[in-house]
Amino acid sequence: MLTNYFKIAIRNLTRNKVFSVINIAGLSLGLTCCMLIVLYTKDEISFDRFQENKDQLYRIKVTMSDDKETRTIGSTNAIHGQSFKEEIPEIKEVVRTQGSSFVTKKGNDLLNEEILFADDNFFQVFSLPLLSGDPQTVLSDVHSIVISEDVARKYFNTTDAVGKTLDLKIGDKFETFNVSGVAKKCPQNSSIQFESVLPFKFQESRGWTDQEWLGFYMNTFVLLNDKADYHTVVPKLNQVFKTKSAEEISKIKDFSQKISFGLQPFLTIHLDNESGDLANGLNHASSPIYSYILSGIAIFILLIACINFVNLTVARSLKRAKEIGIRKVVGSQRKQLMFQFLGESFLLSFVAFSLAVLLTQLVLPTFNDLANKQLALSYLLDVKLISGYLALFLITGLTAGIYPALVLSGFSPAQTLYNRTKLVQKNYLTKGLVVFQFALSICLVIGTIVIYAQFKYLTNKDLGYNDKNLMRFSLGRGGPGVEVMKSVKQELENTAGVETVAAFNGSYNGTGAKTEHGKIDFGYIGVDDNFLPALQIPVVKGRNFARRFGSDPVESVIVNEAFVKETGWKDPIGKEVDFEWKNQKYKVIGVVKDYHFASLKEKIKPLLLTQDPNYRLGTVYLKLDSRNIPETIKTVEKIFRQHVPFMPFEYKFEDVTNLKRYEKEAKWKQMITLAAVLSIFVSCIGLFGLATFNAESRVKEIGIRKVLGASVASITALLSTDFVKLVGVAILFSLPISYYAINIWLQDFPYRIEISWWYFAISAILAISIAVLTVGFQSIRTAMVDPVKSLRSE
Repeated sequence: MLTNYFKIAIRNLTRNKVFSVINIAGLSLGLTCCMLIVLYTKDEISFDRFQENKDQLYRIKVTMSDDKETRTIGSTNAIHGQSFKEEIPEIKEVVRTQGSSFVTKKGNDLLNEEILFADDNFFQVFSLPLLSGDPQTVLSDVHSIVISEDVARKYFNTTDAVGKTLDLKIGDKFETFNVSGVAKKCPQNSSIQFESVLPFKFQESRGWTDQEWLGFYMNTFVLLNDKADYHTVVPKLNQVFKTKSAEEISKIKDFSQKISFGLQPFLTIHLDNESGDLANGLNHASSPIYSYILSGIAIFILLIACINFVNLTVARSLKRAKEIGIRKVVGSQRKQLMFQFLGESFLLSFVAFSLAVLLTQLVLPTFNDLANKQLALSYLLDVKLISGYLALFLITGLTAGIYPALVLSGFSPAQTLYNRTKLVQKNYLTKGLVVFQFALSICLVIGTIVIYAQFKYLTNKDLGYNDKNLMRFSLGRGGPGVEVMKSVKQELENTAGVETVAAFNGSYNGTGAKTEHGKIDFGYIGVDDNFLPALQIPVVKGRNFARRFGSDPVESVIVNEAFVKETGWKDPIGKEVDFEWKNQKYKVIGVVKDYHFASLKEKIKPLLLTQDPNYRLGTVYLKLDSRNIPETIKTVEKIFRQHVPFMPFEYKFEDVTNLKRYEKEAKWKQMITLAAVLSIFVSCIGLFGLATFNAESRVKEIGIRKVLGASVASITALLSTDFVKLVGVAILFSLPISYYAINIWLQDFPYRIEISWWYFAISAILAISIAVLTVGFQSIRTAMVDPVKSLRSE
């Protein structure tokens, strides 16, 4: 019996090659999408689960609130962790980590290396295996360094590097560090990543003793005792902070900020919804929303493919009506027929599943590039993954086959043998499924158009300054000596191809000060006289810094329009900004037009520019002539090496840097576009199936119409109108859903496009055009059939 069913299934697949190919193609595409998303989701939820102490590991987090906002960060200061350990018995171990970068030597070459500072017990608390070295002692010496196997091969061409030395630039000279251990490459699903690790003792040996309770800039992890409940530890953290910080807070005038400490379970770090503020240098801090969206898209595409299978199977069922009738006459029971048709469904699903596995392997590199992952079937293959894929196969086969099996097995033998079987044209389920799948596809098309429009807006909006041909490079962390910067600037100003030379401190730091209207928080940067001209930032009130005003560095500042708006000043020129924390007051001499010094995903915040001589300038901006940039860069590098011999020359162009800020949006643009194309393609297969179904059930009606004089064009229009109506209904359903979804998505952008009616109009026109083209072929083919052939059985 089973052999007979198998032979019949193979015969049906080969006899209806076109429909078999369409079914297999649709299902394999849907299954491929699901397989990729299963890999993606499995990787996301697997982060840090290899850690032996995962259930007792936590990171200290801090929540700061005032009258304006509440913010939670994953940063602490050096004093916090050790003080908490001393006062709270539930804390077994404390590990501090802080990322930094150092210049290293490799022969005559100078390279930048990312270094992680960590406490001595780093390799005892975290399960990050060493190829060589003792986890308990590798960081015990001040000048010890642990390197990864990649760094070992890079510098020593071997992983057997213990006892060898590395030279790191500390200040103005190089110091030698002894390799005490070589670590295995960090798993890609580890939140903590490193290439090299230095002991915090080295920092402390150089006089670094940061004892401020109100400083927050490093990660602090705590390992609790096995029986400790972290909910009971949190109040103790806050009590210790309240007691220890009281003296420091009392010295700050009008301190109104509320600060509270908490514990973040280590396993939740990667997928924390607040990952933007809590990431703090940890690897690929993500949001579960990405997994939800991708999973939703994959399920939609697979669901559309299953709908297609149902439609096509039902559409072809009239061809098998007599077979079913004969089987019933000779004694087949309905459950046997259902078993047969479900078996055919599972056979086809198995072929599609096998093809999907191959497709998954082929497209994984592209998917990894889009998702910024390094996924591989071999990397994530385990019993759970295999079980998940097996469940996916069974669900797909059952979902695709159960309805056709019920319909086909229910045919009456008398009606089928006398050619009286009809599948009612008002098949609401079939048509409803096509409406559903096209509605999903239209939503994705609208989403694609909106994402493209928003991405174009982000990358083309006027930033308030000119970033074209604007090059920047650093002369060293903390800034070089004043004379070095002066000499570099003078030579660059006389270099052909360099239009303007400017300097600033290299980053936008946050601080606060007091004005007549109260305290204000703002960005704070140090600049020279040429900073505004180089970036072409207009001064809207007052003046720029100028050398002829010798008092500018010590008593003058410039603010942006957002600063003025925040303070409520009507005439800001001459107003005072009181930096209480350094006992210094400055007068506002100018107001610059707001410019986007951060991403367009952030609203422009108050900004203050200073020439405070204590704020060392270490970054150079060059406005270059566009005619011969490569030669100009070579000359600039030569000048750099003359004045800064022990630093690698690394430069960036500001327009490229700005584009990189939207890499995530660019990836999503590609992903959603691909999803929209796939869903439309698979939906068109479903529409083709319904066209076939309609043609099969109306073949005699069309024959009679032709006998009575109907033209091919009129019959084609008659058949196509039904489908255009279905797509029209799908459009009506999809418009409010997509409008709601894109409205939510755009809320994350303070600077965003207006939702225009033409986004929806284009999507609707595209959907109708694709529908007409899809069904047009089948409609014309049916309309051209000789009526004699279709009516001769009567």
